[in-house]
Amino acid sequence: MSDLRTPVGFEEALRPPVDIRRARLTPAVLGRSSARSSGGARAQLLRVVRGAPEVMVKITGRTRDGGHLARHLDYISRNGALVLEGEDGERRVGRDAVRALAEDWAAELALEPGRRKDSPVSLSVVLSMPAGTEPHRLHDAGRAFAAATFGDRFPYVFALHDEGRHPHVHLTVRMLGRGGERLNPRKADLQAWREGFARTLRDRGVEAEATPRRARGVVRKADPIAVRKLRDRFTAGQADMPRVLASAWREAVEGAGGPSPWRQPIRARQLAVRRAFVAEAVALQQSGDLEDRRFGAAIEQFVRALPKVETRQDLLRRRIEAVREPTGRQRDIEPPPRGRAR
Repeated sequence: MSDLRTPVGFEEALRPPVDIRRARLTPAVLGRSSARSSGGARAQLLRVVRGAPEVMVKITGRTRDGGHLARHLDYISRNGALVLEGEDGERRVGRDAVRALAEDWAAELALEPGRRKDSPVSLSVVLSMPAGTEPHRLHDAGRAFAAATFGDRFPYVFALHDEGRHPHVHLTVRMLGRGGERLNPRKADLQAWREGFARTLRDRGVEAEATPRRARGVVRKADPIAVRKLRDRFTAGQADMPRVLASAWREAVEGAGGPSPWRQPIRARQLAVRRAFVAEAVALQQSGDLEDRRFGAAIEQFVRALPKVETRQDLLRRRIEAVREPTGRQRDIEPPPRGRAR
């Protein structure tokens, strides 16, 4: 591809929704990022068009005290059967070693001046990729990510879970740093962590990206883990309908046809994203370079394949309409009722 042609403006579509310059914990990771140069953005667009898998870096919780931390470390180490690796390369194997680590971290926290009783002991993070990623590469990328992100400032341990087709790394970081600072990540840090983890995977030959949802035509946020578990239990008939799900169905039924203030901005944002991609595709296809023209055609195909812009309310309304007869009379399948919800 020609290095002389300047980008048209697709970088805005790839820009994360938060300003990662506000990250307070990860300056070293941000300093190595090249995605904001024109060459880096162009390479990123190529990965997006090719459908590079998206990384997941998710905070799954915080431990409250030494006992809670011990139970969490038992879980990620499979009761001591898996190795817990630390920032210094130390490998802790066996339940006694895991419990000793939990006691050490809790004791360090107890000595913190002015500590509040409800101050958490550790932060729990999951690093994962879609199914098919080689576990050993994911494990090594997790090791490199943890070292680059937390270094010698915050003690941490991690373990690879390699069951089934979806390997992932559990990373547990002590909230109290060695210099007395506390771990308190912002949204900007989470985005920086995603970009850093994707970069360590690419350094190990694994195609990976950390783009915002809008760059892939996705407008709906994923449900939080707690909501997803409640919904699964409800679907399995093991619990009442979650209140958040009941509210969403009620809004879809009662507000059918009514305007939603957030729908127009979402559609306008998606229109702007897709126009930026189309503009880049047109410019590339007018290039004298064959590789540019092929890339432009690939972008055009990518835009044509983007999903229809559909909010959660749109999705629920479509499901409601799908179970109605042409006469407007509903069949036996009904949306969840307004009954008990929790």
